[in-house]
Amino acid sequence: FYRVVATLPLSEDKNFDDEWKAVEGSKYFESPKLYKENGFKERKDAEELINILSENKPVTMEVISIERKTENKQPPLLYNLAELQNDCSKFFKLSPDETLKHTQELYEKKLVTYPRTDARVLSTAVCKEIHKNIGGLKNYQPAAEFAGEILEKQLHKNIAKTRYCDDKKITDHYAIIPTGQGLSNLNRLSQTAVRTYELIVRRFLSIFYPAAQYSRVSITSKCKAEAFYATFKVLTDEGYLKIVKNSFSKPSKEDEDGKCTREVLEALKKYKKGDMIDFNGFEIKEGETSPPKRYNSGSMILAMENAGQLIEDEELRAQIKGSGIGTSATRAEILKKLNTIKYISTNKKTQVITPTLLGEIIYDVVECSMKQLLNPELTASWEKGLTYVAEGSITSEEYMGKLEN
Repeated sequence: FYRVVATLPLSEDKNFDDEWKAVEGSKYFESPKLYKENGFKERKDAEELINILSENKPVTMEVISIERKTENKQPPLLYNLAELQNDCSKFFKLSPDETLKHTQELYEKKLVTYPRTDARVLSTAVCKEIHKNIGGLKNYQPAAEFAGEILEKQLHKNIAKTRYCDDKKITDHYAIIPTGQGLSNLNRLSQTAVRTYELIVRRFLSIFYPAAQYSRVSITSKCKAEAFYATFKVLTDEGYLKIVKNSFSKPSKEDEDGKCTREVLEALKKYKKGDMIDFNGFEIKEGETSPPKRYNSGSMILAMENAGQLIEDEELRAQIKGSGIGTSATRAEILKKLNTIKYISTNKKTQVITPTLLGEIIYDVVECSMKQLLNPELTASWEKGLTYVAEGSITSEEYMGKLEN
């Protein structure tokens, strides 16, 4: 597809891209020539738009609106096994099975709490004693400074009143956190186990810090009846982000965002509503769609936890908790079994999962004979029913009746 972009001056040596969108009032609003609202299916239509806009010289843009707002990004919830398996797959290319093995080892060496957990929060009882876990981490060099700061400024005092503490969201065990003990055992562990421990420690300490703050500036401008949009997001206060930077990670998108610095915000201050801007002309940017990425072992574990719903939003994920495929203790085994019986194959280096020919044949057979077995919602509804029985809102007879039907 082909996007039309205007290049506007930001400062003497910097420009920024202002992207055209076919909104109401545009000649191309809801036109069949569009690919989504910000691009054309064919290059000639993008060229036609540029010709219409460039008829009168000099070409100017009018600033219609400038919106400035502050956005907060909260620290994520703590690790449960599925989240940890997803991150270890991402960072270290570990299979879910290996992640569980390393975390179990950390647990046996008294370094972390019980690993086979679905919860991502703490219990009220644990929150009362949390200073002990933080205190122990003052002896763990990569995080000593943060642990000291949390205790000194008493940042942990009100943790029981936050979203990180919720007795209702804990069935058997709370989230995986460092105990603050057993640090002398670290030098007897493999590098991967030590790094897994670092992930757990950083995630744990981050919940005691404030949200990261961003300044977002959105500019809408018009050339004739056509609207152009540009948005800048600048990190203005690191907050918890300073803790989650691991010693072994590549720079993340957050770091890239941080590079769009305060200079940009300053430069944007010169623009105000009603300004007419001479600019450097238009260009066409080609884009292409790509099919969804294959699952890797980590994203598959999350998809199993959420019954196939690939939900990025943490709160929505929490709502369908307990309706997934398997439990934190069995998901890695399920994947291992599918590999063993050769229905799927997992690339050891990348952890990317592909179905085998046998797996595809099995899928076709089941789809033609008993299609609902392939629908994760069936599993979700069975699990939901079991939860109702456990809570006493329906009887086990009612449940079995529905199941057999």
